[in-house]
Amino acid sequence: MNTTVAYGAVSPAVPPWLNKGDNAWQMTASTLVGIQSMPGLVILYASIVKKKWAVNSAFMALYAFAAVLICWVLVCYRMAFGDQLLPFWGKGAPALGQKFLVNRAKIPESNHTRDGTYETIEPFYPMATLVYFQFTFAAITMILLAGSVLGRMNIKAWMAFVPLWLVFSYTVGAFSLWGGGFLYHWGVIDYSGGYVIHLSSGIAGFTAAYWVGPRLKSDKERFPPNNVLLMLAGAGLLWMGWSGFNGGAPYAANIDASIAVLNTNICAATSLLVWTSLDVVFFGKPSVIGAVQGMMTGLVCITPGAGLVQSWAAIVMGMLSGSIPWVSMMVLHKKSTLLQKVDDTLGVFHTHAVAGLLGGLLTGLFAEPELCALILPLSNTRGAFYGGSGGKQFFKQLVAAMFVAGWNLVSTTLILLGIRLFIPLRMPDEDLAIGDDAVHGEEAYALWGDGEKYDPTKHGWNTSMYAQDITVPSPYVADARGVTINL
Repeated sequence: MNTTVAYGAVSPAVPPWLNKGDNAWQMTASTLVGIQSMPGLVILYASIVKKKWAVNSAFMALYAFAAVLICWVLVCYRMAFGDQLLPFWGKGAPALGQKFLVNRAKIPESNHTRDGTYETIEPFYPMATLVYFQFTFAAITMILLAGSVLGRMNIKAWMAFVPLWLVFSYTVGAFSLWGGGFLYHWGVIDYSGGYVIHLSSGIAGFTAAYWVGPRLKSDKERFPPNNVLLMLAGAGLLWMGWSGFNGGAPYAANIDASIAVLNTNICAATSLLVWTSLDVVFFGKPSVIGAVQGMMTGLVCITPGAGLVQSWAAIVMGMLSGSIPWVSMMVLHKKSTLLQKVDDTLGVFHTHAVAGLLGGLLTGLFAEPELCALILPLSNTRGAFYGGSGGKQFFKQLVAAMFVAGWNLVSTTLILLGIRLFIPLRMPDEDLAIGDDAVHGEEAYALWGDGEKYDPTKHGWNTSMYAQDITVPSPYVADARGVTINL
């Protein structure tokens, strides 16, 4: 008697340990996080900067996405999630071999057991899925960092900086907090990258902005977005992609993933509304750019505890992430000599370092014991709000933040000083005055008359028809930058 089975149910491609639902969700989450960078941040960066820097800003993100992937599979994945070399670093090795990629995923020695020993976490999908998922986090960290140095960093210096920072900075934070390093074993909570990604990119970006130097004075004083609506499209991709960012953190399509996705959106919405309200109260009108910044700080703040806090706590975190970074950006920044001295183009320090630190500390307060129990390595964890050992948890979160910030400050400085020996970190002023055309030989928009003098013979204006002075129709009075056209 013939029987039927589901397609692939007995295939060698479906080993007994594979959970198709988990694998499908993890690959979907990976794609969502990838879309945050490509095209999300590419679009956002190209739109939020001055028109003459649109191509360069987009290219910095595009290059980083590609370069990180190759470095990741060649050596960096196993530096972040491989066998331990040092308490804060893994043994680097390629993640390219067939035998490595088709085997069941595992994270070495990253799970506490009741008797105090460690065991390996093994999700129900192949290593190839985990390698790609973690790559998308590494890539977006690098691209977020770029936001601090847009509009003046030498593109060749950036091309050298990306692989070096990935190797010597990102992998350290990732291994220490996620890959079985000393902070993980100590019980520090970083659910989906508040420290590994956001605090790191914010501190490293601020440090890089200091060493690269400022934009031209004219750019710094006036840097309007060239396309606000397209900027919103990029921001929308970033927000929606965050469901994969935090929803993929449990390494499974489980209850905690659902909690994380809901909390992520609650916190982002609350933060956006609070930031916008503060803009209205103090400046008299809601700012679209401000709304995007409020959205961003909410997404960043919830990240270290998305699946570990109750939804009412997500609202509280949203209220704080919409107000504290607002104060640091709109008030403290204007009063601080240090903050004003460093030209952080997109304010990554405020939207990522401040919001990431805030989220990590609030997670130390609001991590709910029953939700923590859903994540095996955190089964005995609780925030200070729930008593018991919660006070120690808050202290651990603070110490971990100091380590991550300190490492990124030092490593970023050393990397840039090393690059500076061979490549100038900042473009020459003459290139900065021109922008994209000088750097890439390309411009974002092919607008008539943009940057060129009016030539009657070239543009078909028949001057022989006019014996007297004429009044030029309005489209011909000035080009897109307000340069008057003379006949």
